Amino acid sequence: MRRLALISLSLGVLVAGGYVGSSRSATLTTRTVRIAACKQVSKPEPRSSGSLKAPTSTLDPSKRWTLTFRTSCGTFLVLLQPKTSPHATSSLVALARKHFFDNTIIHRIVPGFVIQGGDPTQTGGGGPGYTTVDTPGAGTRYRRGVVAMAKAPAEPRGTAGSQFFVMTADAPTLPADYAVVGRVVSGMPVVTRIGKLGDPTDPNGTPTKTVTVSRVVVGKH
Repeated sequence: MRRLALISLSLGVLVAGGYVGSSRSATLTTRTVRIAACKQVSKPEPRSSGSLKAPTSTLDPSKRWTLTFRTSCGTFLVLLQPKTSPHATSSLVALARKHFFDNTIIHRIVPGFVIQGGDPTQTGGGGPGYTTVDTPGAGTRYRRGVVAMAKAPAEPRGTAGSQFFVMTADAPTLPADYAVVGRVVSGMPVVTRIGKLGDPTDPNGTPTKTVTVSRVVVGKH
């Protein structure tokens, strides 16, 4: 089974702060996200990789689309960018509505770099049974809080299945290979907390504690 991973890179070059796209603050109004301590949870039973079909339509870009990730370490909110990656964002919304992400784990945690999830097999090798492609621009930067899609090394730039990653620090040397689907606009302390639950000496990013995603909720504003 293939494992979806990001390109290897030296963690020593990572610098914290910022996000991809405009420096203009988001105008999305959100409720306060409660920062809870991580709960002690058991690893969910693995499910088979999906055999779904990709959505045939994209999201209305005039709306503000969000995904609320409810995890065993708290909740964080992602503002999607359908103009940047129309196919991957519509796929994430469709999968969330099908409860595809319910009872999955954050299967990869590399401190000072990323957290990664979205695989029902809990192995890092699963997906929905299809891929989409949104080729990122050459100037794409993966900064703290950016949410993008993981892909296998041999797949074309911008290929996406169901596995997402959230940057916990800037990665200025990461190539523009991964479809950017959004950014965290609330609950970044939760992401930071999750990002510390990995062994910094382990290049595979094996978590030191089980972190579950109980549900991903779609919002439209």
